[in-house]
Amino acid sequence: MQRQAAEVPEESEPDYRFTLANERTFLAWLRTALSLLAAGVALDQFVPQLGADGVRTALGVGLGVLSVVAAIAGLVRWRQVQRAMRRGQALPVARTVVVLAVGLAVVAVGVCVLLVAGG
Repeated sequence: MQRQAAEVPEESEPDYRFTLANERTFLAWLRTALSLLAAGVALDQFVPQLGADGVRTALGVGLGVLSVVAAIAGLVRWRQVQRAMRRGQALPVARTVVVLAVGLAVVAVGVCVLLVAGG
């Protein structure tokens, strides 16, 4: 019994405009990751009057974690889209945006609670 290798669709070079658009989207993911990281550091280091140290640090770490998720998700998404374009397949569904949106909403609610409680 011989094992047949899974057929890999033939790849071709996509239109350079789509490749560059995919790259710009990847760079947007990286800018978002950097912004989240900067916000986490700023929240922890430069807003001492906002709630207890532990809560502020937890929210800052939450933003840092979201930063890592955004950076990794951007890379994975870039590779998936590039592969799909080369193979002429449909673009994959982006699920990570839900994780980022929910995580950022949780941090935002935490900051709002601290603002109301401290104000």
